[in-house]
Amino acid sequence: MSTTTFAQLTPYEKSENIATTTYEEAINYYQSLAKAFPQQAKLVVYGQTDFGKPLHLLVLSKEGIFDPIKVKQANKRVLLINNGIHPGEPEGIDASMMLARDLLKNKQLSNNVVVCIIPIYNIDGAFNRTATSRANQNGPSAYGFRGNSKNYDLNRDFIKTDSKNSESFQQIFNAWQPEIFVDTHTSNGADYQYTMTLIPTQKDKLNPVLSTYLTHNMLPDLYASMKDKGFELIPYVNSIKETPDNGISGFMESPRYSTGYTALHNTIGFMPETHMLKPYDKRVESTYKLLQTYINIVERDAELIGANKRKADEETSAQKTFVLDWKLNRDKFDEIEFKGYAAKYKSSEVSGLQRLYYDRNEPYTKAIKQWNNFEPVLKIDKPVAYVIPKAWTKIVQLLKLNNVQVNELKEDAKLPLEMYYITDMKTAQKPFEGHYLHSGVKLETRLQAIHCYAGDYVVYVNQKTNRYIIETLEPQAPDSFFNWNFFDSILSQKEHFSSYIFEDTAADLLKENLGLKQKLEEEKAKNPALAENAFAQLEFVYKNSEYFEPTFMRYPIGRLVKDITLALK
Repeated sequence: MSTTTFAQLTPYEKSENIATTTYEEAINYYQSLAKAFPQQAKLVVYGQTDFGKPLHLLVLSKEGIFDPIKVKQANKRVLLINNGIHPGEPEGIDASMMLARDLLKNKQLSNNVVVCIIPIYNIDGAFNRTATSRANQNGPSAYGFRGNSKNYDLNRDFIKTDSKNSESFQQIFNAWQPEIFVDTHTSNGADYQYTMTLIPTQKDKLNPVLSTYLTHNMLPDLYASMKDKGFELIPYVNSIKETPDNGISGFMESPRYSTGYTALHNTIGFMPETHMLKPYDKRVESTYKLLQTYINIVERDAELIGANKRKADEETSAQKTFVLDWKLNRDKFDEIEFKGYAAKYKSSEVSGLQRLYYDRNEPYTKAIKQWNNFEPVLKIDKPVAYVIPKAWTKIVQLLKLNNVQVNELKEDAKLPLEMYYITDMKTAQKPFEGHYLHSGVKLETRLQAIHCYAGDYVVYVNQKTNRYIIETLEPQAPDSFFNWNFFDSILSQKEHFSSYIFEDTAADLLKENLGLKQKLEEEKAKNPALAENAFAQLEFVYKNSEYFEPTFMRYPIGRLVKDITLALK
């Protein structure tokens, strides 16, 4: 790593590698860098954050192309590096500053790769600076806080977009459409010998052409190169039991996470996680060398990576069946070499009971099991299009933000749509990231003639953004807009009846509809409690009559399953 400067050292280097850079220092430094190298570096502002400060993007381009449209026209690859999503995990902040400087100063930018760097994503949390919020971490001397100014964990906000930070990030991502994305982090958990661990986008959820390249080319090269550079990699240590020597499992990142979100757009993502107990300077150095390695691989494989992305987008546009949910195959595993420390137990000085500790005087190298194969548990066939009532504006805004083509009906129409009714679901008893999340959604599908109106939105499912469309709009998907409570108003009934009045109406209904009367009698025979409850019987008649509101528990977005001609604006 170079310690010479174009004009100045980074704040991290000036501190003799013990302090991470503040937000203001980072932006000032990047402004100076862009000023010193105006032909190859540009600092661009994209939107706002909840903290009231703009989100910046440093663009490094050897040929001075700073327009994302022109970058694509020139057939350049885009590597997007995101730092400080958790500002208490700041290695990427400091490593990226040094890397950007050295690439420019040493004339090492690639002809084929445009490098885009978000200096600090969670600006809010970066200002909330202490030395104590991460109790299990070895330095730096002070750092930011995980939550943003609304106390959101921004690495859970990529679908729901409660923060301005997320909206601005999506502006960047969907403007530049990177082929490769890296989101820098620091780990928690077990102790072991490695400084750097790695979470790639889960291979089974990627488009096959991307998954093949990731597993057969990119990951082996990353591992080999980092070993040569003195920082041997290991998959993120997600222990099956208390300690990693019992085996580790892969991580299935849903779209709430950064790399789960990028996978919806056929972008290969990585979360490098340095080990929190290693010295901070080594964590920064390993991050620097890993980012350098990404650039080298993307430069070498630029044509292949571009071709893979184009093919994945084409296949996604034409794809008919999509997986919505996955489960870990616990019967299938690999064995990998693992360098750990002996896990032992001793009496706790706090409780007097047995406590776990890792003995660094007893390092070991041995094979451990890795479970990293996921299987589909829920699939869906795509419709021709989704029809979204114009009232649901946030849905449409997010779709458009993600490069989804959205059309509008030109005139009122009655359309045959598959409508979902929510028949069952679980709702969290405690809030998670500001939401009482739904899960385990069960649906009943009914084909209905639905009155649609001029200005309602039509989203055809023939786009390269199909995965984003389907995994947000299908309510049973784990991170759907429905599960994030965007549609909770449909879960409450708006009208009811007064028993003494509806008694006469219900009697008439039973006389006029012998089928309904028979259905009621059958239910009473099966359910003695119903037979003894007058109100419950009225409720049964009401819910099976035209008086009962058809929109109760009906998901408002319809599925057009026949390719009929629509009048569109």
